[in-house]
Amino acid sequence: MNTGLKDKVLAQGMNPDIVVQQIENFKNGFPFLKITAPATPVDGIKVLSESELDHFSQTYPEKASKIDVVKFVPASGAASRMFKDLFSFLESDGDLSKSSFVQKFISNLSKFAFFTDLDDSLKSKGNSIQSCLDAKDYKSIVNELLSDEGLGYGNLPKGLLRFHAYPSENRTPAQEHLVEGLQYGIGKGNTVKIHFTVSPEHEEKFKAEISKVLPGLKASSGVEFEVTYSQQKKSTDTIAVTMENEPFEEEDGSLLFRPAGHGALLENLNDINADLIFIKNIDNVVPDRLKEPTKTYKMAIAGILLEVQEKVFEALRGLDLAIDHESVGFAAQVYNAGLGGKIPAPISSGSLEEVAGFLKGKLNRPIRVCGMVKNTGEPGGGPFWIEEEDGSLSLQILETAQIDLNDPNSKKHFSTSTHFNPVDLVCGTKDYKGHSFDLLKFRDMQTGFITEKSKSGRDLKALELPGLWNGAMAGWNTLFVEVPLITFNPVKTVNDLLRDEHQ
Repeated sequence: MNTGLKDKVLAQGMNPDIVVQQIENFKNGFPFLKITAPATPVDGIKVLSESELDHFSQTYPEKASKIDVVKFVPASGAASRMFKDLFSFLESDGDLSKSSFVQKFISNLSKFAFFTDLDDSLKSKGNSIQSCLDAKDYKSIVNELLSDEGLGYGNLPKGLLRFHAYPSENRTPAQEHLVEGLQYGIGKGNTVKIHFTVSPEHEEKFKAEISKVLPGLKASSGVEFEVTYSQQKKSTDTIAVTMENEPFEEEDGSLLFRPAGHGALLENLNDINADLIFIKNIDNVVPDRLKEPTKTYKMAIAGILLEVQEKVFEALRGLDLAIDHESVGFAAQVYNAGLGGKIPAPISSGSLEEVAGFLKGKLNRPIRVCGMVKNTGEPGGGPFWIEEEDGSLSLQILETAQIDLNDPNSKKHFSTSTHFNPVDLVCGTKDYKGHSFDLLKFRDMQTGFITEKSKSGRDLKALELPGLWNGAMAGWNTLFVEVPLITFNPVKTVNDLLRDEHQ
């Protein structure tokens, strides 16, 4: 890196060594991962029997009451993509017949939880939804919903939109996550701890929304709440480059750095001090009438993690005390049966000390249990077995971009996969001595993503860090558990709120 470029990087508070590596990543790209098989209920995905479901969901609450539990909710994304079709309609001639999406939106207005707020906002300006409908002035309705002069939904994060209507209130996803926390997130001190990652411009609005609903929740439940917030760290931004892989310069000569995707939130997760951390996206919430399956399976996957983790800790303590056939045999059993790990033949035929060293390295890692739903054609990462550099196999959540679909074997494994990742994770981030792992040491920096964007009419390449539940957790011990499809109800467009699961 030449001196002038280095000075610019330093002037913007970024690390020159990291920027050099990022530019190399643009030039070289990222290698595909070596898939050996899809993870399926036959091999890699655990399908719980009724008795197992009962056992894990019933043993979890007592264990949770003695540990620190945190619900980690990525909530910084803006909702603007939810309203893509409505924004297009505002730029059109206003002919409703040209957009079936907008027709559906307009004809079902009364079914949205924000209907009353929207009507009140229009009435404050001497209008109403009904008068706009009578005049066929649909643009005024859409504009009132999206613009900052109205409800401002076009610029708000998903977490602050009214998703669900109840007889006495209309809830946002942020509020639904608080309610959900009461069902499976009560930890030590009879407290629900929830951490939202938010964008700087929305933090105060989040705090205002939470402060409105918390007193009522505390009073009705008798449970304490501890709600915290963090923002994606500026230091995790990645440099943008031209199509020729040169640093992209703004008109004022400064370098363009961009937010690096949800993988940047690994830093935020790394700052959480807890014994058990649930991760779930902000928009994956349902009304109270459908919360029971989520509650049951969340407790079950957490119960599985705590039970497996106890055995892992026992095995590691045993290896600390002595390296003998008993301690190594037990550690191997935990690795094979408890974690689904597969010891490479060259290792298993080595000395007792070599096997013990391998097992210590594999067991002393963060652990996660991930819910997996049957693949119904939704886009998203899937569960696969991949081969590590040491010859061992591990379970990973892969995005399509990480798979070489030109390779016949990889394409076959991809096409025969049966499940996908709904972002339903529970994580153990402390070691057997009670110390928090440095999670940054367990990510695979060779699993980032390069995308093409534009700025000021100029094409550019952008770099995303390894995804939070993909490469950012590549070095974790991973278990996959099948969860029912009803536990996955994301809201990608505003009309998704018309589905039965959100009514």
